[in-house]
Amino acid sequence: MMLTLHDPQKTRENYASGAWHADTMFGLLQQHAHARPDSIALRDLFTTLTWSQVLQAVEQLALELHQAGLSAGDRVAIWLPSRVESVLVFMACSRNGYVCCPSLHQSYTSGEIITLLKRIRCKAFFTTLGYGSDAATQPIATLLSEVPTLIRTCFYGATFADATQTIEHQAVEHQTTPHQTIDQGTTGLKTIAGAAPAPGLPPADTNPDKIVYLAFTSGTTGLPKGVMHSDNTLLANGRMMVRDWHHDQHSILVALSPLSHHIGTVSIEQWLAAGLQLVIHNFAAGKPALDWIIESQGTYVMGVPTHAMDILEDVRRRSLTAMGKVTSFYMAGSPIPREVAEQFLRIGVTPQNVYGMTENGSHQYTLPTDPTSTIVATCGRAAQGYEVRIFDAEHPDHEVAQGQVGEIGGRGGLLMLGYFDDQTATENSFNRSGWFMSGDLGVFDEQGCLQIVGRKKDLIIRGGHNIHPARIEDLTHRHPDVVKAAVFPIADDRLGERVCLSILQRAGATIDPQQVLQHLHEVGLSKYDMPEYFIVLPAFPLTASGKILKRELIEMTKRGDIKPLPVRWKAPA
Repeated sequence: MMLTLHDPQKTRENYASGAWHADTMFGLLQQHAHARPDSIALRDLFTTLTWSQVLQAVEQLALELHQAGLSAGDRVAIWLPSRVESVLVFMACSRNGYVCCPSLHQSYTSGEIITLLKRIRCKAFFTTLGYGSDAATQPIATLLSEVPTLIRTCFYGATFADATQTIEHQAVEHQTTPHQTIDQGTTGLKTIAGAAPAPGLPPADTNPDKIVYLAFTSGTTGLPKGVMHSDNTLLANGRMMVRDWHHDQHSILVALSPLSHHIGTVSIEQWLAAGLQLVIHNFAAGKPALDWIIESQGTYVMGVPTHAMDILEDVRRRSLTAMGKVTSFYMAGSPIPREVAEQFLRIGVTPQNVYGMTENGSHQYTLPTDPTSTIVATCGRAAQGYEVRIFDAEHPDHEVAQGQVGEIGGRGGLLMLGYFDDQTATENSFNRSGWFMSGDLGVFDEQGCLQIVGRKKDLIIRGGHNIHPARIEDLTHRHPDVVKAAVFPIADDRLGERVCLSILQRAGATIDPQQVLQHLHEVGLSKYDMPEYFIVLPAFPLTASGKILKRELIEMTKRGDIKPLPVRWKAPA
């Protein structure tokens, strides 16, 4: 059994509020497959599946895992590029009561993957040959014997229709020399075109409150923690977003974020809640995101601000006045520059300004009916079933008044059920009143909408003065020649920290740092917050989910890999 935060009283409250329902993710998949068996449900760059084909593939996979010896509660890990198989494995876990761990990113080394597989005591592992940052020198297959709990490993082919290699590990945890056998099987449409799967498939697990999802945080600081969710804590988010943004079976959702990231999971939640078509994009396959959005006839796109900036730049280069049939664009993962939101509005796309975490999903978002000022400047209000309040950043048990900056706290049916195997981290993430403390700083405006100020750990303290990087970045993005901006601290013996502004400039542009400082002055940045270092970079280091890795910028500066230029703002005479 997995230790969780399940509480009978809170469970009753979540059902009574309508946040939780009796459906599992697999149960919703079944409903859509029976109602619209021949409608397109799931696509990647190489494969298109109908609802009935998805259901058949999931049940076939569930049967194979059951026959391999997996039991309810066993952990199943996915290390794949974004493709339909990731969704199929997740749904098979929901069906049989396994716990799916999809958050293994391509940027990880094989050694890091083995460490995580051992940490979760993984029983089944799904990957593909040649995947990972060091696959050429350290193939994952050579290390699998180090995972004593492993029963089955599946190496998918290049596409869904290609041959699959399966390794049945005969070892148990107490054996030291596992014997492996290779079964060269096939996957794809040929195996799911027939009738019901062979006898032996166990009854579907119909408990929506079981742990079904274990995701390692992909944050920009510290050791990743294993976040646990149930079908209900995930679907509560998807149902509300679908309701509030009026998505239905005619919507086509294009997921730009990797399915190893929680934004990818939120796309799956909405896929099931609405019965819409889910279109998966894999940047590594080489097709530009804008091309895939237009070709797939997407109406709703999900990604991070980095994706949005790149696509808008592509729209500008092509002199387009629209993004195909897209009417809404979800952005989360980091604060959204105001200029990015305004650019979308100018081409007829309503930005969905979203805030959340792996721990509580996309719980805070703007609505399509919100005024432009709300959409471009805030993350709107909390979804039904979740509450948000602002607490003193230094005294988290004390709530602050409206209009004051503090740490964002939340509670409700979208919240995780604890950190895997980490009681201390679980306890330390809540204040005394049971509010989950996010580590993010925010403030409510007069309409009750949330504005993100930044991470507590991102805060730059210059001589005792608090400087919020997100404010400087937002204002910098309004400069016409700036594509992206990131603000990070540089250590200073006298003041503690000074502000460094790093940017990516538009192709063909040459930006003078004094011009940028003048721009910041003109758009309202206080002279006390002005950058004192400046650098133009060719690219930013990114997390697997597309967030700028500020800690790496700090380390690159310390090592001398990058050398920011000292700058000084001089007020006009």
